[in-house]
Amino acid sequence: MKWITRERPKIDRIACPWLIKRFIDRDAEIIFVPDSQVKVQAEVLQAIPFDVPGVEFTHYENRCTFDYFLEKYELKDPALHIMAPIIRGADTDDHSVASQSAGLWAISAGMAFMIRDDHELVEKGMLIYDSLYSWAKYLPQAKHVQSPVENLLLQIHRTYLSQKGRKKAKAPIWTIELRDLIQNHVDTNLNLSLKTVSEDLNINPTYLSREFSRYFDDLSFGEYIRKARIEKAIQLLESSQNTLSEIAYLTGFSDQSHFTRIFRQHTGKKPSEFRKNLAKRKADSKG
Repeated sequence: MKWITRERPKIDRIACPWLIKRFIDRDAEIIFVPDSQVKVQAEVLQAIPFDVPGVEFTHYENRCTFDYFLEKYELKDPALHIMAPIIRGADTDDHSVASQSAGLWAISAGMAFMIRDDHELVEKGMLIYDSLYSWAKYLPQAKHVQSPVENLLLQIHRTYLSQKGRKKAKAPIWTIELRDLIQNHVDTNLNLSLKTVSEDLNINPTYLSREFSRYFDDLSFGEYIRKARIEKAIQLLESSQNTLSEIAYLTGFSDQSHFTRIFRQHTGKKPSEFRKNLAKRKADSKG
């Protein structure tokens, strides 16, 4: 099977060849051509075009081409679905999607800068995505600091700094504007990134990223957004008859499986379990 896409790959156009060769077609041939030649050469070479506008295998709404491959080929491996938001965040420059996205983008950009041959770039990139897959499959909960004593000391240190910061810091005016922006984002299901917010508030994004947790429940920007989405999801589970897929969409998650995973991380229960328990409590209260 032949696949063809734009030259000079970085994220999606390396992640997708990795996915194809590891899970779809081990002997697939990946072809890179100038952007303007992809569709023409696809017909000439009888190759399937991907990650270009106007073809089947491409971006849809806030999802990237890697997401579409998972859906198209019904790939259910949980590790792939842990990888998907990391790749999506790096490819769409929305690093609030996953904390690892910024690192993946930095590594990929640096590798593309060093390596000028596209096929060599994909060959080297295979190791990166093999490594990311191994982490997602076996180590997603692992922390760099493993010693209980080190963990305890770090926790005490963070708590001390957090309490010290709260005593001295008075919330700046921009935090009020930012809370409104985030609430509007959650209410309207709009895509919100740290870069967009920093531009709206006219604040340096590095400063905003560093200071954010001081005024928003000791959470990073991405963690706070996910928490707000889960709170909205709980409201919808309690007050509406929307399906879980509809609630996932209304709260800005890429799909139901992503929504279920993040919801369980925050609440300890799947959304379906949460809804059943809620219905049972209501029935018991009436009885």
